[in-house]
Amino acid sequence: MKILIDADGCPVVDITVKIAKEHNIDCIILCDTSHVFEKSMVTTLTFSKGADSVDFALVNRVLADDIVITQDYGLAAMCLSKNAVVINQDGMEYTEDNIDALLLARHTAKKIRSAGGRLKGPHKRTAAQNKAFEATLLHLLDIR
Repeated sequence: MKILIDADGCPVVDITVKIAKEHNIDCIILCDTSHVFEKSMVTTLTFSKGADSVDFALVNRVLADDIVITQDYGLAAMCLSKNAVVINQDGMEYTEDNIDALLLARHTAKKIRSAGGRLKGPHKRTAAQNKAFEATLLHLLDIR
Protein backbone atom coordinates (compact mmCIF):
# COMPACT_ATOMS: atom_id res chain seq x y z
CA MET A 1 0.00 0.00 0.00
CA LYS A 2 1.08 3.54 -0.74
CA ILE A 3 -0.45 7.01 -0.60
CA LEU A 4 -0.69 9.01 -3.82
CA ILE A 5 -1.48 12.72 -3.64
CA ASP A 6 -2.98 14.67 -6.53
CA ALA A 7 -1.12 17.72 -5.26
CA ASP A 8 -2.29 20.39 -7.70
CA GLY A 9 -4.27 22.68 -5.43
CA CYS A 10 -4.25 20.20 -2.55
CA PRO A 11 -4.24 21.86 0.89
CA VAL A 12 -3.40 18.69 2.85
CA VAL A 13 -0.04 17.69 1.37
CA ASP A 14 1.88 18.46 4.57
CA ILE A 15 -0.61 16.60 6.79
CA THR A 16 -0.53 13.57 4.50
CA VAL A 17 3.27 13.50 4.29
CA LYS A 18 3.55 13.75 8.10
CA ILE A 19 1.15 10.84 8.61
CA ALA A 20 2.82 8.74 5.91
CA LYS A 21 6.21 9.22 7.58
CA GLU A 22 4.81 8.38 11.02
CA HIS A 23 3.32 5.14 9.66
CA ASN A 24 6.30 4.31 7.42
CA ILE A 25 4.14 4.26 4.29
CA ASP A 26 5.40 5.19 0.84
CA CYS A 27 3.99 8.52 -0.28
CA ILE A 28 4.06 9.90 -3.81
CA ILE A 29 3.24 13.52 -4.60
CA LEU A 30 2.14 14.09 -8.19
CA CYS A 31 1.92 17.65 -9.52
CA ASP A 32 2.37 19.75 -12.62
CA THR A 33 5.15 22.22 -13.36
CA SER A 34 3.28 25.15 -11.77
CA HIS A 35 3.76 23.58 -8.31
CA VAL A 36 6.98 22.81 -6.48
CA PHE A 37 7.13 20.27 -3.66
CA GLU A 38 10.37 19.36 -1.94
CA LYS A 39 9.55 17.04 0.93
CA SER A 40 12.06 14.71 2.52
CA MET A 41 11.43 10.96 2.47
CA VAL A 42 8.69 11.14 -0.17
CA THR A 43 8.75 10.90 -3.93
CA THR A 44 7.66 13.91 -5.96
CA LEU A 45 6.78 13.43 -9.62
CA THR A 46 6.28 16.50 -11.78
CA PHE A 47 4.44 16.46 -15.11
CA SER A 48 3.68 18.93 -17.87
CA LYS A 49 0.70 21.25 -17.54
CA GLY A 50 -1.18 19.32 -20.22
CA ALA A 51 -4.85 18.65 -19.64
CA ASP A 52 -5.18 15.91 -17.02
CA SER A 53 -1.51 14.87 -17.33
CA VAL A 54 -1.18 14.48 -13.55
CA ASP A 55 -4.46 12.58 -13.35
CA PHE A 56 -3.44 10.03 -15.98
CA ALA A 57 0.01 9.63 -14.43
CA LEU A 58 -1.60 8.90 -11.07
CA VAL A 59 -4.10 6.42 -12.50
CA ASN A 60 -1.25 4.58 -14.24
CA ARG A 61 0.55 4.17 -10.88
CA VAL A 62 -2.31 3.37 -8.52
CA LEU A 63 -2.90 -0.21 -7.38
CA ALA A 64 -5.70 -1.88 -5.45
CA ASP A 65 -5.73 -0.82 -1.78
CA ASP A 66 -3.57 2.26 -2.36
CA ILE A 67 -4.92 5.46 -0.83
CA VAL A 68 -5.44 8.40 -3.17
CA ILE A 69 -5.96 12.00 -2.04
CA THR A 70 -7.79 14.14 -4.64
CA GLN A 71 -10.59 16.63 -5.00
CA ASP A 72 -11.15 15.66 -8.65
CA TYR A 73 -14.28 13.52 -9.04
CA GLY A 74 -13.20 12.17 -12.42
CA LEU A 75 -9.85 11.04 -11.06
CA ALA A 76 -11.61 9.57 -8.03
CA ALA A 77 -13.87 7.51 -10.30
CA MET A 78 -10.91 6.15 -12.27
CA CYS A 79 -9.07 5.21 -9.05
CA LEU A 80 -12.17 3.53 -7.62
CA SER A 81 -12.34 1.39 -10.76
CA LYS A 82 -8.86 0.14 -9.83
CA ASN A 83 -10.04 -0.71 -6.28
CA ALA A 84 -8.12 2.10 -4.61
CA VAL A 85 -9.38 3.93 -1.54
CA VAL A 86 -10.01 7.57 -2.43
CA ILE A 87 -10.61 10.54 -0.13
CA ASN A 88 -10.83 14.26 -0.62
CA GLN A 89 -9.11 17.07 1.28
CA ASP A 90 -12.00 17.28 3.77
CA GLY A 91 -11.88 13.59 4.65
CA MET A 92 -14.86 12.49 2.57
CA GLU A 93 -14.36 9.02 1.15
CA TYR A 94 -15.41 8.54 -2.46
CA THR A 95 -17.30 5.28 -2.91
CA GLU A 96 -19.27 3.43 -5.53
CA ASP A 97 -22.35 4.69 -3.67
CA ASN A 98 -21.60 8.42 -4.01
CA ILE A 99 -19.37 8.89 -7.05
CA ASP A 100 -22.16 8.96 -9.66
CA ALA A 101 -24.01 11.74 -7.82
CA LEU A 102 -20.78 13.72 -7.45
CA LEU A 103 -19.98 13.36 -11.15
CA LEU A 104 -23.52 14.48 -12.04
CA ALA A 105 -23.18 17.53 -9.78
CA ARG A 106 -19.87 18.40 -11.46
CA HIS A 107 -21.46 18.06 -14.91
CA THR A 108 -24.43 20.21 -13.89
CA ALA A 109 -22.14 22.92 -12.47
CA LYS A 110 -20.13 22.94 -15.70
CA LYS A 111 -23.33 23.38 -17.74
CA ILE A 112 -24.38 26.31 -15.54
CA ARG A 113 -20.99 27.99 -15.94
CA SER A 114 -20.98 27.36 -19.71
CA ALA A 115 -24.35 29.08 -19.95
CA GLY A 116 -22.94 32.16 -18.19
CA GLY A 117 -24.17 31.29 -14.73
CA ARG A 118 -22.15 31.86 -11.60
CA LEU A 119 -21.62 29.53 -8.68
CA LYS A 120 -20.17 30.26 -5.26
CA GLY A 121 -16.53 29.34 -4.84
CA PRO A 122 -15.13 27.35 -1.94
CA HIS A 123 -15.11 28.79 1.56
CA LYS A 124 -11.85 29.60 3.33
CA ARG A 125 -10.29 26.41 4.65
CA THR A 126 -10.76 25.76 8.36
CA ALA A 127 -8.86 23.86 11.03
CA ALA A 128 -11.91 21.60 11.40
CA GLN A 129 -11.54 20.50 7.76
CA ASN A 130 -7.89 19.61 8.37
CA LYS A 131 -8.84 17.62 11.49
CA ALA A 132 -11.60 15.77 9.62
CA PHE A 133 -9.14 14.86 6.85
CA GLU A 134 -6.52 13.71 9.34
CA ALA A 135 -9.05 11.59 11.25
CA THR A 136 -10.24 9.88 8.06
CA LEU A 137 -6.72 9.15 6.84
CA LEU A 138 -5.67 7.77 10.22
CA HIS A 139 -8.80 5.60 10.34
CA LEU A 140 -8.09 4.20 6.88
CA LEU A 141 -4.53 3.36 7.90
CA ASP A 142 -5.68 1.71 11.11
CA ILE A 143 -8.09 -0.63 9.31
CA ARG A 144 -5.48 -1.79 6.80
